[in-house]
Amino acid sequence: MAEDLEIPIAYDVTRDQGNALGAWWDERRNFIQPSEFVLSQNGRVMFSTYSNSPVGRMDPAETLTLLQFLNAQKAK
Repeated sequence: MAEDLEIPIAYDVTRDQGNALGAWWDERRNFIQPSEFVLSQNGRVMFSTYSNSPVGRMDPAETLTLLQFLNAQKAK
């Protein structure tokens, strides 16, 4: 990571951990494809993506916009 973050980030996920997430493991290159989650404060999965290529990954700016919108709706 380029900078310290105040959110948990997982990396070096093992195959068993990936299987528990339901992620796709690339057999040919022997690594997990991205599995991304937005969690509520109580740990409930609000949104997720599972990719098997660079397409379909969460865009940070769009994810931030979504979270800001949801927080604004919650505050109403």
